Amino acid sequence: MVTPKTPRSNLPDAATVDRLRTKIGALSTATLQQLDASLPWYRSLRPDERSALGLVAQKGIASFVNWYQKPVSPAWVLSDVFGTAPTELTRSISLQKALQLIRVVVQVVEDQVPDLAADADQGPLREAVLRYSREVAFAAADVYARAAETRGSWDTRLEALVVDAILRGESSDALRSRIAAVGWKSQARITVMVGSSPAEPNAMFLNELRRITGRLAEDTLVGIQGDRLILVLGGVENRDNVHRKLSDLFGPGPVVYGPESASLVAASSSAQAAFAGLTAARAWPSAPRPVAADDLWPERVMSGDDTARKALIRNIYRPLVNASNGLEETLSAYVTLGHSLEATSRELFVHANTVRYRLRRVCDVTGWDPLLPREAFVLQTALVMGRLSQPPAGTPERPGPRA
Repeated sequence: MVTPKTPRSNLPDAATVDRLRTKIGALSTATLQQLDASLPWYRSLRPDERSALGLVAQKGIASFVNWYQKPVSPAWVLSDVFGTAPTELTRSISLQKALQLIRVVVQVVEDQVPDLAADADQGPLREAVLRYSREVAFAAADVYARAAETRGSWDTRLEALVVDAILRGESSDALRSRIAAVGWKSQARITVMVGSSPAEPNAMFLNELRRITGRLAEDTLVGIQGDRLILVLGGVENRDNVHRKLSDLFGPGPVVYGPESASLVAASSSAQAAFAGLTAARAWPSAPRPVAADDLWPERVMSGDDTARKALIRNIYRPLVNASNGLEETLSAYVTLGHSLEATSRELFVHANTVRYRLRRVCDVTGWDPLLPREAFVLQTALVMGRLSQPPAGTPERPGPRA
């Protein structure tokens, strides 16, 4: 009968563990010295950052001794080693640098193995150091991944606050500080685009949206409010081309962009015009996509937008009145008589060529061409709004009753 062999214990040598415990201070000192000698970026850190990193290194060595004595699940590594590191550390020190630090710690411990263990235990100790370093490296990657997710969530919320403040027309020091916090750097003019958002605007869609807008504009803010997608664009060149490309990223329906603003703080007017245009765009089914909010002045006026009414008066009606030379009278007759040059010339008792000349002058003065049906509609709406803005003519007093 063969007697089965008793399995060897997997527990580490008690003398090696005791020696490790007595050497924790010396290993920590050697590690800090090696960090200072071999990592140039470590020497350039602020004192508080060096202290935090040194604490991580010392904690890692102490935790290794506990783990070597009783190997358990590596779940403790995340809190035991990195729990003392401030969150700000992940901002100032990259994951690559953190892994360099781990490599230095491992190298220092490996170099000390001959002094820490007997010849028979040096192999298992080296293997344990490598296994432990692997777990710490994975834990470091997890710490940085969690920090990146937290920063991403915070940045997204802060971006949403800035977009919401712009839409509401805030102009305060708080808004300016939030703008600086989201990293907005563009000093160029601002445009706001609005439209429907895709059915399910997930994280992948937002990342793709930011990637594309990053190539087309100097700076971008993205906001999703319910079923609406808002883009705040800074420093856009070749606006028509860029707006056309970006409109493909919106959901179905009209896409409207507001007039340019001088700064992000002043972008509220562009956003309000764009949203007013989005509301009124359904009244112009054949509108281009995207369409400028200013091209929707008539529809915006009819939907109750007072800003559009004032814009029509300021940009079209008053310049026409101030230009004199019969421009307002000629335009009024032309749109009233069915856009007929001959009928207009007969009505005004002038030659048809004179009518043509005056209509060209209308285009020069206002930027809108009365010979194009859509633009003639804009001009006609401006005439109506302008006349309604004039004070009513005084009514002559009726004579009192005879005595």
